[in-house]
Amino acid sequence: MTIQASSISSQSAVEVLSQLGDPVRLRMIRVLEKQELAVGELVRVLQIPQSSGSRHLRVLADGEWVFKRTSGPAAYYRVVLDDLPPHKRALWTTLREQLGDDTTLHEDDRRLNSVLADRMTDSAAFFGRVAGEWDDLRSEMFGQGFTDHSLLGFLNPSWHVADLGCGTGNATEHLSPWVESVTAVDRSPEMLEAAKNRLKESGKDIKNVSFLTGDLTDIPIESESIDAAACVLVLHHVDEPIKALREMKRILRTSQGGGMLLVVDMCEHDRHEYKHAMGHVHLGFSAKERAKIFKESGFRVVRENELRPNIQASGPSLFAAVAQI
Repeated sequence: MTIQASSISSQSAVEVLSQLGDPVRLRMIRVLEKQELAVGELVRVLQIPQSSGSRHLRVLADGEWVFKRTSGPAAYYRVVLDDLPPHKRALWTTLREQLGDDTTLHEDDRRLNSVLADRMTDSAAFFGRVAGEWDDLRSEMFGQGFTDHSLLGFLNPSWHVADLGCGTGNATEHLSPWVESVTAVDRSPEMLEAAKNRLKESGKDIKNVSFLTGDLTDIPIESESIDAAACVLVLHHVDEPIKALREMKRILRTSQGGGMLLVVDMCEHDRHEYKHAMGHVHLGFSAKERAKIFKESGFRVVRENELRPNIQASGPSLFAAVAQI
């Protein structure tokens, strides 16, 4: 980085460095260099309160790092590299190169893509009023989750399914109306009791659901007796994921066209407080780690997608992987 000594005073240098002396503001500049955003969009990308976002933006605006554009009642912010003074441009490009391959930045990028996808829906509403309003009207009338739940109808109704690490029975509740039987397994008797109560309170017939206490590294289910299994937000709690996946593979069968395991869990992240607050053993799983554990556990085919982040959610991004024996 080359900055002429005469181009900036020592006092100005201290002010400039102070403006960049916060990780949130560095993330803001990085995101706003990629895309012009409204304040509400920006705070959803960074997962920070609106008040904090406005405060940090004010610092950057006062320092002329970001440029503001108004459109009706909305205000949009953008970093335009070519419009920055040379010393600021040089400083930022140097800092940007030093940020490196950081999981927090990857999370920012995923949420940015999600915000932009939502904006496309808003654009459709602007250019085609009827088409754009239909999603809102449909959600208002029927809620948000009916599409996801109804797609479970694609499951083979003769299948025997396992919900491994069932917790309070969320997946079990969704699966049970569509298949022959569901075996819900959890190592916590308290969780199993909560799952039983959940299904009873739902008013659904739960005669096809059985509940078993057991650990995922020693699943209390006969070998080759399950057509499909789900393991949702559990693997990061397991000390030996490969051992658990091998157990899951053991109970699967292909005689009815199944032999599939669905794993939903967190992408790699750096929220170390989860280990102490919630007993997480792993800070999510990178794509490389996922490929390794599925391969070493013996699954033949693995298809996966990183799920579109919910911009209202506070947790890390998720992936869904379907492994076949």
